[in-house]
Amino acid sequence: MSLQSRGNDTSVLEVTHISSHGVWLFAQGEELFMSYDDFPWFKAQPVQAILHVVQLSRDHYYWPVIDVDLTKEIIKNPDRFPLKAKTT
Repeated sequence: MSLQSRGNDTSVLEVTHISSHGVWLFAQGEELFMSYDDFPWFKAQPVQAILHVVQLSRDHYYWPVIDVDLTKEIIKNPDRFPLKAKTT
């Protein structure tokens, strides 16, 4: 019996960049941008809180320190989901 890897690992999840405009998330081979205008709760957070992201399912991401969970659909189409949490 031989155990061989089958294809590339597509479960990579990583915050790749944080700027004054927003946050870039790399998930399943795709880079997603979250602007602070659409996702304001990331703006005033420490870098470590933004970097700590957990994948709950294939297209569902959770930032436990900030208590924010988002789906790929929400990130890609924020205009379809107009309700936003209030920032303090």
